[in-house]
Amino acid sequence: MEACLLIDFGSTFTKLTAVDLEIEEILATAKSKTTVSTNIMEGFELAKGELLEKINKPHITFKHQLACSSAKGGFKMIAIGLSKTLTAEASKRVALGAGTRMLNVYSYGLKEADIEEIEELAPDIILVSGGTTGGNTTGIINDIKQLTRLKLHIPIVIAGNEDANPTIDNILKKTSLPYFFSENVMPQINHINPLPTRELLRTIFMEKIVEAKGISTISDQVGKIVMPTPTAVLLAAELLSKGTDNISGFEEVIIADIGGATTDIHSIGSGKPKNSSITMEGLQEPFAKRTVEGDLGMRYSALSLLESTGYPLFKTYLPRLSSDDIFEKCFYRSEHPDFVSQTDKDIVFDETMSKLAITTAFNRHAGFYRREPTPNRTLLFQTGKDLSQFKAVIATGGVLVNSQNPKTILEACLKKEDDFYLMPTNPNFYLDKTYILSAMGLLSTLYPDIALNILKKYLVKL
Repeated sequence: MEACLLIDFGSTFTKLTAVDLEIEEILATAKSKTTVSTNIMEGFELAKGELLEKINKPHITFKHQLACSSAKGGFKMIAIGLSKTLTAEASKRVALGAGTRMLNVYSYGLKEADIEEIEELAPDIILVSGGTTGGNTTGIINDIKQLTRLKLHIPIVIAGNEDANPTIDNILKKTSLPYFFSENVMPQINHINPLPTRELLRTIFMEKIVEAKGISTISDQVGKIVMPTPTAVLLAAELLSKGTDNISGFEEVIIADIGGATTDIHSIGSGKPKNSSITMEGLQEPFAKRTVEGDLGMRYSALSLLESTGYPLFKTYLPRLSSDDIFEKCFYRSEHPDFVSQTDKDIVFDETMSKLAITTAFNRHAGFYRREPTPNRTLLFQTGKDLSQFKAVIATGGVLVNSQNPKTILEACLKKEDDFYLMPTNPNFYLDKTYILSAMGLLSTLYPDIALNILKKYLVKL
């Protein structure tokens, strides 16, 4: 038997998946608390012991061991751009696609207070953009000058107008700050160039960030940390969407992940207008898009979820609860992130939170129409992705996996009548009940056909 061990050092749990490569099946899965505050290997060994017990082959050897990580807060980033809706937004989208956790986005010129805030946030990396190719150079140069005042040794990636690079190089080489140049993330207005910068960010994560977090010392025992966990999930989403040379995919795919702190949405597909009479406007959408909503979570961000959605929306599902009751339940969850709902009332409240998180996160991820009346007809202009024809929505996250009614929760993402958001209309729903998305993203780097076959076999259609 040829077996492979896939490891996800998560912020809360270390999850292990063992795969039989010959029969293309999961041998077993196991998880344990991530022990990053002591020795990360403690949690790993506990999970591995459980895994080997389930497999019942204590002397099994693994042909490959691959790992991803979001431990110690994941891959934390700051994005800086010239304008909020253009280069700063382009940088944010590129960074999220690289599997980062976005701490803040700055635009319209860094100020002294911004530098102090960046020091407090202590990101793993800073991405700086600004100016289309051949355009403005003043903004990005001024931002770099401000960043030289940083006391922390934070790597800086420069991905703006290349005309500014010689000047930036002269500025930064006089400092101790590590810095890297990439291609312009927005070479033309509204056109994003994501791949070079994403690859550079992932390389820095593997070579610099993992080492700084003290995780590199375990590579001899568990294998190399090859990518951030969100990148592994995004690879699984792309595999499910595009398929391989030998196996067809699902075409346009959305993955929804509701966690304790965030709700993440990945969409793989162009999302362009289906009707040629509709005109696209605004910033170009990436084919593989990831959004992370830090105010939409089931535990750490429970109060933020309430603030973002409001009491009236909670009461549409829970009309008998008072505002004080709703606040108390959200407050308790935010103060007790390990709380597990046991009673029917608490389970219903959690599922209400998840429905609101799904609806709000999809609204933010999806595009919308702008209507412009003319004497003869109404013109339609589309901003963002049209998700209406996406064929599959795949769900993961504890509240969905443990729910008795996961499909009911997911249906909160469907387009409502007269809603101007371009939400899904009639997708197939699937559930990642065994938490294999990140594992199969890792496996796809070596065996894409096997990874896709396993995904199709183990994702549960609702």
